[in-house]
Amino acid sequence: MTKDEQLKVLEAVLFATNEPLSPKALHERLPEEADLNMLLQDLKAQYEGRGVSLIEVDGHWAFRTSSEIAEILTIEKDVNKKMSRAMLETMAIIAYHQPLTRAEIENIRGVATHRGTLDTLMEMEWVKPGRRRETPGRPLTWVTTTKFLDHFQLEQINDLPGLEDLKASGLLDKRPAIDTIPDTGDLFDSADQSAEEMLAEQEKRDQMDSDDRFEDDITNAIISGSNDLGEEEDV
Repeated sequence: MTKDEQLKVLEAVLFATNEPLSPKALHERLPEEADLNMLLQDLKAQYEGRGVSLIEVDGHWAFRTSSEIAEILTIEKDVNKKMSRAMLETMAIIAYHQPLTRAEIENIRGVATHRGTLDTLMEMEWVKPGRRRETPGRPLTWVTTTKFLDHFQLEQINDLPGLEDLKASGLLDKRPAIDTIPDTGDLFDSADQSAEEMLAEQEKRDQMDSDDRFEDDITNAIISGSNDLGEEEDV
């Protein structure tokens, strides 16, 4: 099989599936001697500047609508399914802090996380069980999936927007960063501290805890369209 024929086979296989394919799955359709990496790069170059792009998603490959025209081809439809606040918070926490255990998720949220929340996210194929922690009880950790990256058009999890990016885009409130809040570690070190001063310091500590949980705003940034009245799809 010539290189041109290999490119045609690779192109056809990628077009025939909706889900990103692993290098192993692609290589199964090609001769053993085929240089898959070179073929992928050549095919990607051929689609540069066109309406469809070949993209890599967490080591998997797929054809997707070009980002330049994606907005034009986006349609909105009403859906009955609605993600709960708990689900949105849990999804955002896992995305930004993975891998982490259920107990760690609950520690960040400040409330218990029902098993059904994680089960639903698993059914959506946005999260999956990760490795077990080498700690007493060997608790299971949770991580995001390739489908999560594909849904939000991310090549890798590190492409998630950072705090400053979210603030600049208006998707995150421009509240003081945690490291700008005065240290209250010595709250009770001084015996002559007045009751009023202690109350003021405690209020600062409460504000720090509040600012430390910014996942509500992050949720709106990475899961916009999955709550309220509808969701968006690319065609």
